[in-house]
Amino acid sequence: MSTATAPAVAGPAVPQPYRVVSRRADTVDTVTVELAHDAGPLPAFAPGQFAMLTAYGIGEVPISLSGLPGPGDDRARRLTHTLRAVGAVTRALHAAAPGTVIGVRGPFGTGWDVASAAGQDIVIVAGGIGLAPLRPVLQAVLSDRSRFGNVVLLVGARTPADLLYPDELLRWGTAGVQVGITVDRPADGWSGHVGVVPGLLPLARFDPARSVAFVCGPEVMMRFTARALLDRGLPAARVRVSLERSMRCGAGWCGHCQLGPLLVCRDGPVVDYTVAGPLLTVREL
Repeated sequence: MSTATAPAVAGPAVPQPYRVVSRRADTVDTVTVELAHDAGPLPAFAPGQFAMLTAYGIGEVPISLSGLPGPGDDRARRLTHTLRAVGAVTRALHAAAPGTVIGVRGPFGTGWDVASAAGQDIVIVAGGIGLAPLRPVLQAVLSDRSRFGNVVLLVGARTPADLLYPDELLRWGTAGVQVGITVDRPADGWSGHVGVVPGLLPLARFDPARSVAFVCGPEVMMRFTARALLDRGLPAARVRVSLERSMRCGAGWCGHCQLGPLLVCRDGPVVDYTVAGPLLTVREL
């Protein structure tokens, strides 16, 4: 990747140069990177929003914000993204060492709107790398814990080695979060739950009459999770999901991310299930 300098004219279509200031390997194919922008103030990203990250000379991909700075944190001028190497662009970003310059456009899309869930029980359900865009939800809730009720975090992964943020899962559990973990394929020594993540919901303690759910993962997982939450008594309007479609521009210009009447980059990615439910049940939409 090149060490590109800032373009003369900034805008939503122009990547701004950010430096990789830290890189942590989370799993064999997933890393968390922190990005610093030296020129001007950091854009105000909300939990659930995403950036278009550019590997110069290769392309760009949408990656959700995966972390929030704490009060007084000197990382407040950094963006945190967790990404999996699945294609040419993400492989290049995955390999980017500290000091590498990459491009950033954003913020784009809708957020989780955590503040509107104040006074409610919080139910967070993540499948695979879907935990990454949900991590800022949990961080926001725990940073202002007295404003929320019970907090439930249910996480599913392919194998124990694919679990994201294992140290944080332990810390969140000791901080009073009800943490449930399941895997599709157990490894030697695994004594936890085996199966799909919606199977953890009957064990979770929350009041459906005063809860808001935040769900992110593969589409089939979100459909089954939303159905299980509705069966528990949550209204569809209080089940929020993060949609994923092919995003090219991030600003609703190109139409590549159309899902029925929605442009996911502009009208999503976060929508409630009154909007998502009818769309996700249409095959190949």
